[in-house]
Amino acid sequence: MRLNELSDNKGATHARKRIGRGTGSGTGKTAGKGHKGQKARAGASIGGFEGGQMPLYRRVPKRGFTNIFRKKYVELNIGRLQEAIDAKRIDAKKPITGATLVEAGILRRVRDGVRLLAKGEISANVTIEVAGASKAAIEAVEKAGGKVVLPPKDDAPRGKSKKKAKSPESGGKSG
Repeated sequence: MRLNELSDNKGATHARKRIGRGTGSGTGKTAGKGHKGQKARAGASIGGFEGGQMPLYRRVPKRGFTNIFRKKYVELNIGRLQEAIDAKRIDAKKPITGATLVEAGILRRVRDGVRLLAKGEISANVTIEVAGASKAAIEAVEKAGGKVVLPPKDDAPRGKSKKKAKSPESGGKSG
């Protein structure tokens, strides 16, 4: 076998259809685009155009918004955690963190944190550090003799803070 004798298997490649090369080719003259009109022209793009009628995307009312600051948590069920402990992928004696879960191959990435959910059963005595957990998940872990460590909550109020208007008694200018 030589390099010049190499070729693809029969039928592996398909020849490109040459359009607009004479009427005898079958795709000459109008090159398979029919007769005239906007769609026959180069650069024709009429995605949502409805012939001058108000398009559907403008007739339908818009509602809601997308919060770009939303936190994206990775969900982890306690049943999945128990499976990993049983398979010896996680050491139950050491504290379990997001990094431990990624290293063990249970999660692909941590994103903004791990949220522990209560689907499944857990029997191992574990200490798990997560960004959030459901009440049922915390109860299940504590019932098995473990502990769930959550980050401290901020005491700052949510939403816009309303400043109080200065009154003459509070030292504001009067008169």
